[in-house]
Amino acid sequence: MKTTPEHNERISKMTFASVYPHYVAKVEKNGRTIDELHQVIEWLTGFDKDKLDALINEKVTFQTFFQKANIHPNAHLIKGVICGYRIEELENPLTKQVRFLDKLVDELAKGRKMEKILREG
Repeated sequence: MKTTPEHNERISKMTFASVYPHYVAKVEKNGRTIDELHQVIEWLTGFDKDKLDALINEKVTFQTFFQKANIHPNAHLIKGVICGYRIEELENPLTKQVRFLDKLVDELAKGRKMEKILREG
């Protein structure tokens, strides 16, 4: 499934702070911890807990969030389908990065081992 320009625009304007509570609820509901969630986010973006808290408080958009991020060199190893989209086929770089994060959170919530989530090549 291809994304539309409107879809990509909507994602870019969404705030990370509006989605973060959903990530927390999803992982906690499935027996994982906020610390594990932060570990996954830090692996992908380079943001430690303090930086993450600051970005949440600033209510940055996903566009700004990922502009400030230092994306892990192994992020390209994140593959599969999330929200009906095959990650490898996404053309918009920002939409792809947001879906990388969604996929990692999904894997964490589904009980995948941390070593597998944090793709080390």
